Amino acid sequence: MGMRVAVAGASGYAGGELLRLIAGHPHLELAVATAQSQAGSPLGAVHPHLVDLADHVLAPTEPAALADADLVFLALPHGESAAVAAQLPAHTKVVDLGADHRLVDPEDWTRYYPGAHAGTWTYGLPELPGQREKIAGATRVAATGCYAVSTILALAPLITAGVASPDDVVVVAASGTSGAGKSPKAHLLGSEVMGDLSPYKVGAHQHVPEIKQASGARTLSLTPVLAPMPRGILSTVTAVATAAGVDVRAVLADAYAGERFVRVLPEGRWPHTAATYGSNACHLQGTVDLDSGRLLVTSAIDNLGKGAAGQAVQCANLMLGLPEEAGLTANGVAP
Repeated sequence: MGMRVAVAGASGYAGGELLRLIAGHPHLELAVATAQSQAGSPLGAVHPHLVDLADHVLAPTEPAALADADLVFLALPHGESAAVAAQLPAHTKVVDLGADHRLVDPEDWTRYYPGAHAGTWTYGLPELPGQREKIAGATRVAATGCYAVSTILALAPLITAGVASPDDVVVVAASGTSGAGKSPKAHLLGSEVMGDLSPYKVGAHQHVPEIKQASGARTLSLTPVLAPMPRGILSTVTAVATAAGVDVRAVLADAYAGERFVRVLPEGRWPHTAATYGSNACHLQGTVDLDSGRLLVTSAIDNLGKGAAGQAVQCANLMLGLPEEAGLTANGVAP
């Protein structure tokens, strides 16, 4: 028998991806999956691709249903995780996929999110220096935002190495429609999305303070773009160089040497989202812009993988004393 885990918010896209990873995990066993409006439905009706869990019935999202698990995944909308987590026993290990516990500064929270700041948990990005050990020793971990992880992994090594200025960082990132969640929305209809690219939350995306907090950036502009694909994020990150002759790719390769899930691509090969589908990988490549001299890094992730469920399972593995890579893969699915 494996470690018993619970998934709250199991009817959504991130919840479904969590269930898929748990179903194939050698050390985890699904204890309970909960939902709100879909409570009482069999998982096979909500996630027809999860055939091994098809007869599992979704329970209401109540803390009592989650408390007996060794670890609880909270895949709930922003602002809803804190109330559930507060009612769980202090010893229960929790990974929150929402934003409720990511930010250190309460003022950052109130600028971008409604409601009160719920406090700060250990930040769930193992590849940051020293963070893997903190996650392993924590009982409460706040998993990263999807745009955040794609940007932080590209940017943090440059600022840490002192080759990029923390000021005037510019990010343009395209994301698939699953990042907007599973609730029906008119602007996400196939007829609206296909053949179209559209920016959204321009100048005010909620992942900006999280990126700054984790990467060391001081000023950052993020323009998110909705792309006509179901999953994936491609981020282009540029920063001002602090010296001439920076070998961007070498800085990235040095920072992530030996990392299982962060891959710096061979010289001349650039990331693309399809190569990361179904994986927990982040692909990186860097250069110096010929005209402006700015440092440039492009990153690709699966927003439901390294950007959500995969990252959460990676953190859970560390928290439960399991091999970090258990149940996860760096290999994508093609075509």
